[in-house]
Amino acid sequence: MDKIVGVKGMNDLMPEEMVLWERLEDAVSETFRLYGYAAIRTPILEPTALFVRGIGEATDIVEKEMYSFTDALNGERLTLRPENTAAVVRAAIEHNLLYDGPRRLCYFGPMFRHERPQKGRYRQFHQFGVEALGMAEPEVDAEQLLMIWRLWERLGIAPADRPQLQLNSLGTTQERLAHREALVDYLGQHQGLLDDDARRRLQTNPLRILDTKNPAMAQVVESAPLLSSFLGEASCAHQDRVCQALRGAGVPFVMNPRLVRGLDYYNLTVFEWVTDRLGAQGTVCAGGRYDGLMAQMGGKPAPACGLAIGAERLLALLGEVAPIQPASLVDVYLVSWGDQASPTMEATDAIGVAEKLRSEGLRVLMHVGGQGVKSQMKKADSSGAAFAVLLGEAERAAGQVTLKPLRGGRDGQPQQEMVPLSQAIVEILRGLNIQRSGNSAG
Repeated sequence: MDKIVGVKGMNDLMPEEMVLWERLEDAVSETFRLYGYAAIRTPILEPTALFVRGIGEATDIVEKEMYSFTDALNGERLTLRPENTAAVVRAAIEHNLLYDGPRRLCYFGPMFRHERPQKGRYRQFHQFGVEALGMAEPEVDAEQLLMIWRLWERLGIAPADRPQLQLNSLGTTQERLAHREALVDYLGQHQGLLDDDARRRLQTNPLRILDTKNPAMAQVVESAPLLSSFLGEASCAHQDRVCQALRGAGVPFVMNPRLVRGLDYYNLTVFEWVTDRLGAQGTVCAGGRYDGLMAQMGGKPAPACGLAIGAERLLALLGEVAPIQPASLVDVYLVSWGDQASPTMEATDAIGVAEKLRSEGLRVLMHVGGQGVKSQMKKADSSGAAFAVLLGEAERAAGQVTLKPLRGGRDGQPQQEMVPLSQAIVEILRGLNIQRSGNSAG
């Protein structure tokens, strides 16, 4: 019988990888909390209409990348979420989250897009994200960028290795319409230089043509009208205040007048954190302001700003410049042996010791399956535990345990001694606190 394998581009995360993922999740979540963001979780399945209306019918995501289907039970059109901003806005409207004022929300979870799997791009991928709802001030835009700069620092990425922050402003709807008219007129005069995709977008989403990766179109795009030429006084003032806040905090950035985003809901500030260390998939974090989305989704008008971080891409970058050191999954390995005539009593004693250790918050791996002391100690050493607790006949007779450091002891030499269990717990906790304070990460 043929074995069944997973869907291409939807990857399993093995226990060794999950150690790194969990440490990354902790670092990102703690950074978000520093800025007052509260966690929200939305379903991975949403009505297809949510993304068509929110993201834009003429975007690549809606046209080509969404996993959509009709529910056979009730005929509903459903979609696996390709991004989470629209879903968070839907939840905020549905549950009236802004009834008493603005909200800062954060999330983490899987997203789904039907595209060709490659390094840094998968059919199931994961995003960390934040959404600040009900806040129009440009300082909110800047604060989110400062938060990401702090995250790079927390993750141990040296300034020279950090992604580059690129900024642009998409202005207001009216300013974009004026620019669109000029852009369509310009590109229409150069249709012979456009590829098939650009000609298709000319009437549906011409702004996205400026984001083309086709080198044959570089010259025509370079000479296209700039949106910045159509920005009014208020849009320019908003952008200036964002830049001023970043300069004041010492966060470097570059203005990229060609930067657009692949979703229709953006206005004013847009940004990407980009690295050249990941090949073609160099955007690690991106976002911007979307002041019209709440009303577009059927809620009361409210300004908003948000961003999303690609977890897989961030882990790939960390692997290049600041690898997360995997931590041990256990603190204590419990080795036990005794009278072979009463294995039940031996196991009961070992379970009792293990549970008392766990009651103190210690992560305990208890040996099962017999074997001699020497074999058990080899497994204890390879487990990554900092300490072994030994429970043999002598220990049972004395009502104590033997504590053996596995990662260095006094004067750098591992030592072991028989002590009461309560004393062993104190010494283990002290030893772990020293190790963790000296080897903390993100």
